[in-house]
Amino acid sequence: MAEIGFYHLTRSSADQALPALLGRTLAAGQRAVVRCGSAERLAALDTALWLCPEPSWLPHGSAATGAADLQPIWLTTEDEAPNNAAFLFLLDGCDSEQLDRFTRVFDLFDGNDEAATVAARERWRAAKEAGHTLVYWQQTDRGWEKKA
Repeated sequence: MAEIGFYHLTRSSADQALPALLGRTLAAGQRAVVRCGSAERLAALDTALWLCPEPSWLPHGSAATGAADLQPIWLTTEDEAPNNAAFLFLLDGCDSEQLDRFTRVFDLFDGNDEAATVAARERWRAAKEAGHTLVYWQQTDRGWEKKA
């Protein structure tokens, strides 16, 4: 079973929060898959990760660049992990039928969007019923706070 962290974004967008989380993933020696809701979103995220100032280097690729097995971070719209990642990042309300193959899953959702929050609650219920370990993180002015 995966440990699934629900990241309730209230002070920044996923594009702003994701680089720090991916930087920590790489620092821990792990690989990541980032699943986006559309090809347009994937292209925008690709650009944002190359341009982000901190961390200054987030090596990544996608089907457009290929060589998945060499990519520490794989951007995709598919339910896949061709880079053998242990960490999965879900954006845009995406879900996965393969949660069990990952050690950790990061479900980032916009807490300022009521529909996104309701959908995250549904994903929480489904993950809990499936027996996954769940953790809820809320973004505050001091950073991420783990809530009970």
